[in-house]
Formats: sequence, structure tokens, C-alpha cells
Amino acid sequence: MKILVCMSVVPDTTTKITFTDNNTKFNSQGVQFIINPYDELSLTKALEIAEQHSGTVTVVNVGLADADAVIRKALAIGANDAIRINAEPKDAQFVAEQIAAIVKANGYDLVLTGRESIDYNGGMVCSLLGALLDWPSVNVCAKMVYNDGKIEFERDIDGGRQTVVSNLPVVASAQKDLCEPRIPNMKGIMAARTKPLQVVEPAQVEVASSYEAFESPAAKQAVRMIDAENAGQLIDILKNEAKIIA
Repeated sequence: MKILVCMSVVPDTTTKITFTDNNTKFNSQGVQFIINPYDELSLTKALEIAEQHSGTVTVVNVGLADADAVIRKALAIGANDAIRINAEPKDAQFVAEQIAAIVKANGYDLVLTGRESIDYNGGMVCSLLGALLDWPSVNVCAKMVYNDGKIEFERDIDGGRQTVVSNLPVVASAQKDLCEPRIPNMKGIMAARTKPLQVVEPAQVEVASSYEAFESPAAKQAVRMIDAENAGQLIDILKNEAKIIA
């Protein structure tokens, strides 16, 4: 079985986000980048399936050369090889079209993504890949069990969970309950140095969108203490300033 894991490189969750060029570009100076946490789950599950069924795991990333160090971490975790599509990830449609071209050229049986990237939180790549490849796609999976050419998924839906069974090939996205992410050990780190990381040029596709500007959330207001005897003042604030009561 050939498994492809789609991996985003994202800012660490503790990073202070700022913008440059009149708030039109993300400021990457001093930012530590990591594997998107949901993609770490899909990578771990891919490795588990591959180990149980004599498969291989390839990681694919749409990004520039500064992503290579993070991609090497995925190789240290256990992926057999990696592909970096040498392009800035413009939007979800662009990323999905680039990955779809890789899938069509290499004949993968299973493609796994995270449910979303933690920087843009779009959550679209899994479904877009399914449409581009004409494969079934299953989102937000909390369980995946492969057996005899089929995969049983348990996925989150409103009010509960749904069980879905699909033949291969299929695209699926990982949810947080899927598994515990693996941590690279010294043997894996040393092996990652010599594992193949292939850089390919992007397919020529139309860029469907652009970012006009970014804006940070408004700062939280300081706490205002109202004396317990001044209920009228509190009501006035809630009605006329906060405007949350009529």
C-alpha cells in the first residue's frame, strides 16, 4: 500500500503573530515553524497502517526551501520519503491541485490530511482532493481501521459520530482523537538525514484567490469592577456600551 500524507508547515502555537508591508504579508522573522498538529496525527496513523500492512509512507508539502527542516522532522518520525512542491501555498485550491497532480503521477492508494491547518483553519484540502481525484473523501476522522482493501472510518458529525466504510483509493482527514502523535527518536533523526526529499516544480494552475490584508483580533478590554450595590450602573453598561441587552 502506498500512502501519501499531506503536510502543512505552520507557526508554533506560542508565536506572536505580526504582519508587514501594510498588513498584507505575514511576518516570518523570528517565527518557529512546526508540522501542523493535525497533520502529525495523519502521519502517525499512516505509519501505523503501513507497518501493519507492508506499506510505504510519503510526505508531501507545498512550500519553499525554508520548509525543508520541518519536512525532515516528518522523515525522522518515520516517513519513507518526502516531496516538496516548490511553491508558496497560495490557497487551499492551489494546494489541492498541486497535490492532486502528485497523486495522479505516482498512484497512491490512500491520501491523508489533517482536518485543517492551524494558521488559516480552512479545512478544505481533503474535500478538494476528493473532487479533483474523483475519489471518496471522509472528513474529521477520529478512527481509521484498514482491513482487506477497505477502511472503516469513524468521523465527527453534529451531535455525534458516524461510521463510514470505503474502498481504496480514498482521501481522509485526521481529527484529534485519531491517535497519539509520535516523537522522533535518535535513530529516526539520524536516518532522516539520508532519506529522499525530492523537490519538484509546481503544476501550472490558476490562482483562485488573493489576500488583501490581515488584521489582528482587537485587544481585550480591561476588567471593570462594579460595586454590588450599583446594579443600575451595570445594567446601563450592558445596555448602552456593550449593547448586549435591550
